Amino acid sequence: MTRSDPFPQDEGAVLALASALRETGYTFTTVTPATHAHVNARPRNAEARNLRDVFGWSRPFRPDQAQDLLPEPILRLMRTAGAVTQDGPLLRPTIRFSSLDGELFAHSSYPPCATDAVFFGPDTMRFAAAVIAHVEGRSRPVRRAVDIGCGSGAAGICIAKRAPEAEVVLVDINPAAMRAARVNARLAGADGVEVRRSDMLRDVEGEFDLIVSNPPFMIDTAERAYRHGGGTLGAGLSLAVAEQAAERLAPGGSLVLFTGAAIVDGEDPFRAAVAELCGRTGLDWTYSEFDPDEYGEELATAAYDAVERLALVILTVTRPVTQP
Repeated sequence: MTRSDPFPQDEGAVLALASALRETGYTFTTVTPATHAHVNARPRNAEARNLRDVFGWSRPFRPDQAQDLLPEPILRLMRTAGAVTQDGPLLRPTIRFSSLDGELFAHSSYPPCATDAVFFGPDTMRFAAAVIAHVEGRSRPVRRAVDIGCGSGAAGICIAKRAPEAEVVLVDINPAAMRAARVNARLAGADGVEVRRSDMLRDVEGEFDLIVSNPPFMIDTAERAYRHGGGTLGAGLSLAVAEQAAERLAPGGSLVLFTGAAIVDGEDPFRAAVAELCGRTGLDWTYSEFDPDEYGEELATAAYDAVERLALVILTVTRPVTQP
């Protein structure tokens, strides 16, 4: 199989493909890679039979069957966008589209093996839901927001839809993610969204009313950018986001961080680090376990030998309007 970029280069062609796909009424809920592998391994799922199989399940198809699977001009648009590759006698899609918040989001095809893959999955949907709930529950308007490590741009786009007058900045260091985020913002009609290259907030100036992030939090021996959190038990990037937010939140501004926490002997080291940070900087915070036990399969690896469970957590940090 020909190796391909984790996200096509031609953003205009991808946008045209996405628009045509949306016109068909296509929807798809993306599952975890583990579930995806189980479902695709069933013999009857070896090849695509419909649009969802192609653009959701990343299943290959035979060129002579394309007209029965793909309405015109979708195959032509796939070729123009570089979103299909030859895999022996089959054609294999190199891009996926998932549904969230009434929109379609383009991201990397399955399996997301590349170090710079543009990931989208159940955690993206959980993160977006947490951000939406926060935005809709705020008493103060959002004037300036940033999504750190934006990936597909899903959370930032959800903000822009609910705060159309706000300046919304999506930042990432992954060029493939930046391309995906620009396509997805245009597809959603989120014209106020700006996509910029930045390592965290280092290349973006000023304060923010809202900072959101769903950073990688796994210990990944391959150190794939979309998955590897670094630091102690994968919490390095999550703590770095919290530290930068502590410096860049405007008065009354909030951070919404959706991440994972490795629990060791009943204790949560990440929560302890957050408590120390917020105590030192005078910030208000809340912390809750969204799911107490996820990614249990990771506990079989040596890197997690001391960990008893991996929890998904939501951290909300707020700078008081006035501080001593």
